[in-house]
Amino acid sequence: MTCWYEGPLAAFDTETTGVDVEADRIVSAALVVQDAPGTRPRVTRWLVNPGVPVPAAATEVHGLTEEHLQRNGRWPAPVMYEVAQALAEQARVGRPLVVMNAPFDLTLLDRELRRHRASSLGHWFERVPLLVLDPRVLDKHLDRYRKGRRTLTDLCAHYGVELEGAHDAAADAVAALEVTRALGRRFAARLERLSPGELHTLQAVWHAAQARGLQAWFARTGTEEVVDPAWPLRPDLPAAA
Repeated sequence: MTCWYEGPLAAFDTETTGVDVEADRIVSAALVVQDAPGTRPRVTRWLVNPGVPVPAAATEVHGLTEEHLQRNGRWPAPVMYEVAQALAEQARVGRPLVVMNAPFDLTLLDRELRRHRASSLGHWFERVPLLVLDPRVLDKHLDRYRKGRRTLTDLCAHYGVELEGAHDAAADAVAALEVTRALGRRFAARLERLSPGELHTLQAVWHAAQARGLQAWFARTGTEEVVDPAWPLRPDLPAAA
């Protein structure tokens, strides 16, 4: 029987106006689907005119200017519907979805759906759950004592994955997918008997433990930052509406 990391996978990524999931907006998104390792992924891209200013700092990261988005991007409402529909299709066919740092991208998508569609991401998965694989959570659990940062760029370097065009949603999604496959092979003895559904449940537990550890470290160092233990989606806040 083929292990999940050698089978069909999808991956999702966004580029945004900033890092605040409650206030910032999606400016581009991509979904990639790969039927087997080494095959050419199918890529769906979305470009969004967020309807709000795009900070220069965000443009420096992803290269998308406010002028370019106004001229070429689509309005958020239909895009968010299409994105949610595409992710729901992955759930319907049972294809695991790789999302690097899932609580960021999926929560931001949820807030955009609430903002523009009077809906929520969870609404799309009431009947068939989305099976998420988060290489950041997996790596931190499986290789917890390794020193250094664990950004997508760092994980690509560590697992020997080539990242071309970083901070392009499609490029980042492909890289996250390949990191997840490489991670699965490296830790096959611990992962090959687990189904994507079982891994989804375990990652929620692992992420919560990781969040508690980071929160304790912040407390020891006098940092006031709060770490949310929820995964893969943070609970709704009234301000998000």
